[in-house]
Amino acid sequence: MRTNTLILYALFSFLGAATPITAWASERIQTEQIGVSIVADDGSVFARYDLADRSQRGKLRAYLEAERGRNYGIRVHNYTGGRIGLVIAVDGRNIISGRKSHLSTKEPMYVLGPYEQATYDGWRTSNTNVHRFIFTDAANSYADAWGDRSAMGVIAVTAFREVPRVQPQRRSGGQEMAPSASAPGESRSEKSMQSADAAEAAGTGFGESHNSPSVRVHFKPQRHAFAKQFLKYEWRETLVRLGVIRESPPINRFWPEQLGQAQNYAPYPPGYWNQRR
Repeated sequence: MRTNTLILYALFSFLGAATPITAWASERIQTEQIGVSIVADDGSVFARYDLADRSQRGKLRAYLEAERGRNYGIRVHNYTGGRIGLVIAVDGRNIISGRKSHLSTKEPMYVLGPYEQATYDGWRTSNTNVHRFIFTDAANSYADAWGDRSAMGVIAVTAFREVPRVQPQRRSGGQEMAPSASAPGESRSEKSMQSADAAEAAGTGFGESHNSPSVRVHFKPQRHAFAKQFLKYEWRETLVRLGVIRESPPINRFWPEQLGQAQNYAPYPPGYWNQRR
């Protein structure tokens, strides 16, 4: 029987992610076992709009307002009393390996200790560096560079519990990751069809290099995920068009809309005043 042992990376963020950092936008929902929020470099949280449907236990979906040209990080809080493995995908790509993600235990993942928080803010290119996540047009995204638009505009976080260990490991500070089983090769020729409005869609680019040391640790995940969260990020104008954000029309200070509108009375028929001339 094959044992699927993953090596997880512990990332040290000199911006404050070395040990526990902060949590996700659902910090207000303490009933969830993980919290996820999307944060800017100044610590502010990008606006999020949760969907009401919770028919699938452990799975949450929400819209997120993306802001063009801004860097962001994915902040995760582990509300459980054990270590968890996190497979994180942006635009359908695993943020550690850069490969197409299926959110499975065979992929590299980050490890988060009990009741800890950490922020993951870029595509990992080495043990010591990541390239920052930045909101941009889909045509300029990292995923599109590989011809992959199969999950454009979606940030996915999948959490796995750890199979109980016989002996606890010594902890090393930072963010922890796990290596994957061999994954099938991928060709850039797998270019997907671009939709007519692809240039208008939001995506995540391959931003500036950022120092983020990591270490590998052993972690054996359970077979099935216990929590999944999906954030569909869009530009504000798109969210308004979809009805996620409701905007009131601008008000004319000198011409109130109700002016001249008879309230609760029969209106004059069309052309009435023309006939009276």
